[in-house]
Amino acid sequence: MKTGSINLPLHYGKAPPWLFKKMERLARCIIVCIVEKEGAEGFLKKISAPLWFQSLGCILGFDWHSSGLTTVVCAALKEGIEGIENELGLFIAGGKGKTSRKTPTEIEEKAGVIDTAVEPLIYASRMSAKVDSAAVQDGYQIYQHTFFFTKRGEWAVVQQGMNPKNRYARRYHWLSGDIDFVCEPHTGISSQRIENKVLNMISKKSSNARTKITEISKEHPDRITGELLKLPSRHPILSADINPKRLYKTFISTYENAPRNFEELLSIVGVGPKSIRALALLSELLYRTPLDFTDPARFSYAHGGKDGYPYPVDRGGYETTISIIERAIKSARLGRREQLETLKRLHRMMG
Repeated sequence: MKTGSINLPLHYGKAPPWLFKKMERLARCIIVCIVEKEGAEGFLKKISAPLWFQSLGCILGFDWHSSGLTTVVCAALKEGIEGIENELGLFIAGGKGKTSRKTPTEIEEKAGVIDTAVEPLIYASRMSAKVDSAAVQDGYQIYQHTFFFTKRGEWAVVQQGMNPKNRYARRYHWLSGDIDFVCEPHTGISSQRIENKVLNMISKKSSNARTKITEISKEHPDRITGELLKLPSRHPILSADINPKRLYKTFISTYENAPRNFEELLSIVGVGPKSIRALALLSELLYRTPLDFTDPARFSYAHGGKDGYPYPVDRGGYETTISIIERAIKSARLGRREQLETLKRLHRMMG
């Protein structure tokens, strides 16, 4: 299953408490329905699809193009399943700002509950954030990171970056499986805005550059910084904030760790956007390895928006929707699945 990203204009303000409570309840209903029918891994496949996630946000009460959709929907999903995670076999860690930095700890807390080791999950969380901040340099700073995982170790990531200059946010989706962290890990990418200047180190076109960059990173730091000082500063990927002398400490770390491939290089603590840009510059200008500068990014629905656009939230209709689904779930658990089957038929008719 392939995943992707989506761009959204920044909208300020918070979801009203009364609306967020309804979001939690409806989110809980939706998750329960999906997990009962398709399993926890089925929910991961859906949440990793940008268009499906966007539609879910609109169902919960957001404008189709509101940037706040990502953070609030992820929070509503997380709060919505509180207390029934073990029953569902589905867990949600992370969130916005400081909460995102608690993701590894929240994953580790499930060590005695899930059927697999937590270390690969923590690694996946950290690498997905590292790739979208350092290997895809599109001008969007990651500030929201939500990690979804199952008892069996499947996982998905929904994270968002912000570009205050153009007032857009961009969302990145990941899904576990047969995935290469550093070579087009999220395809099927969609976006409203395509950036002109992006260093795309996860592109297939950058494959040779990834290999050469790894080789350069194992050189003695004196040589690397010496070469950087000789190169022209007018090159499009050499930003003014790259200072070879300040990168020296990072290059000592790459020299001592001797990474075997680009993924190992990227996983080294301290290796960030500036060091990757510097190494990419050396790779292209010294060894003529091609780099990809194309943006990998490439999108209302039911209950209205929190700020009244395209229309105000219909509180009565929202409550009716929740009640119908809650009754259907209760009936299904009592052995009467007619209402859930009716919802399925409605879904097919709407499709």
